[in-house]
This record gives sequence, C-alpha cells and structure tokens, in this order.
Amino acid sequence: MFYIFFFVFYRYMKTKTRITKFKIHLLLVALITLISCTEPENKVTITVTATAYNAVEYQTKKGNPGLAAWGDQLEPGEKAIAVSRDLINLGLDHNEEVEIDGLEGTYIVKDKMNRRWEKKIDIYMGLDEEAAKEWGKKTVAITFNKINRPNDQFSSK
Repeated sequence: MFYIFFFVFYRYMKTKTRITKFKIHLLLVALITLISCTEPENKVTITVTATAYNAVEYQTKKGNPGLAAWGDQLEPGEKAIAVSRDLINLGLDHNEEVEIDGLEGTYIVKDKMNRRWEKKIDIYMGLDEEAAKEWGKKTVAITFNKINRPNDQFSSK
C-alpha cells in the first residue's frame, strides 16, 4: 500500500496540468481514507505459567508420543504448544498462532493439557529433554488474535 501511495504522490509532484493534479489529489485522498479505515488487529495478551515438554512416552502418550490431543502429529523442531482447557474457553483454540514473550517466532496451538491445569501452556521441545529442563517453569505473557466465537470471553456479545 505504501508503494502505491508513494507512486501516486510522485506522479502528483511531476504533473503540470490542474485537471490531472486534481484527479491525482482525489486518488491520494481515497488512498489515505482506505489506509485509515483498515480494521486494527484484535490482540489479546494474558499472563500464564509456561513449562516445556518432549515427545517421549513418559511425558505424553504411550505408543505414539508425538500424537497431540487434537490428532496432530508433532515433529521435532516444530513450534507448537499445548494449552490448558480454560485458555481454549478464552478463545485460544486449535491452530491459533501465539507469540510468547522471551521466545522468537510464532507458536501454534497443537495440543491440549489435562483438565487439572489452569492458565498454563506447555511448550513443545521435540526430543531435547535438556532444553525442556533448562526452560523449567516460568511466568510469561502470551499474545494471540482475538477471534469472535460464540462462547469465548473476549468475543463481543
């Protein structure tokens, strides 16, 4: 959008006739209006407890430790998280993108945790058990897009 605006402005400055300048001026006004009318992102930031887990049987499912609760097959190196059920009710559902303070990139919700946990995420660390132990347990802020759903806390009623 910026390049279009710049090009139109450049043409405006190079044009010599009043009629053409007027048309370009109208186009610039329309572009500025369009840019200012774009809907803002609806980001939600909440504080949660974050731990880490690995695709090993004693931490996950017997027989297929890479199988997540929604049926996704997790692969080492994938940026995935498991979320507590209360966060799902807040709108942090399957395949939502999440930013985690202190970690690079975007993580995807691929797994859900046991019902006993609240306000908690579990960061998938593949087979690297040392990295998971090093992470330990931290309080972090997570940010995700608010999507209007019928029952989540952040949707407009």
